[in-house]
Amino acid sequence: MPFETTAYSSLSDKWFISDAQFNSLYPEPIQLLSKTHWTPLGAAKEAARFLAAEKGDKILDIGSGVGKFCLAAAHYQPHASYYGVEQRKHLVDHAEAARICLGFENVSFIHANFTTLDLKLYRHFYFYNSFYENIAPINRIDETVAYSNELYHRYTRRLLLQLEAMPEGTRLATLCCSEEDMPADFHVVGSAFEDYLKFWIKI
Repeated sequence: MPFETTAYSSLSDKWFISDAQFNSLYPEPIQLLSKTHWTPLGAAKEAARFLAAEKGDKILDIGSGVGKFCLAAAHYQPHASYYGVEQRKHLVDHAEAARICLGFENVSFIHANFTTLDLKLYRHFYFYNSFYENIAPINRIDETVAYSNELYHRYTRRLLLQLEAMPEGTRLATLCCSEEDMPADFHVVGSAFEDYLKFWIKI
């Protein structure tokens, strides 16, 4: 079972009353993207409970956007460290501004394409299907990055290869992802949100 802990007891608590309240940390154009692109607080809470299995775990959100998962996870399970990698600099800036407002010191945001990272530097992973924009004709975050079917397949393959290289016991939480896109040695051990949120462990 995950390491049990209480959430932060501070002025930051007020931001986690509801998704609407949390989203008000960001400018209105960012708030309008929330329903499609940012993890709901309830899903973040369940994913963090699963991923933060031990004190000090390093958890990476692949395609972290404006940092909502990392910040919510840090609130609900503050004994772990959370990292978000995002290729859009302006989204990283919004994430960092929200982190400063909340006063969280166990969250870091990285401006980079995830393909440049060595996933072995992290223990567990969260993935809200950030590659899907490459094959979605509508509801993209913006047009500041390139999109293509080739990028979708390249990113998916890169993630699979890196996950396959992770040690046994690695945990992965996915939201709105197909089981067909996951490595064969990762097994579903639970789910939530009508099976949209799945919990995996490498066997």
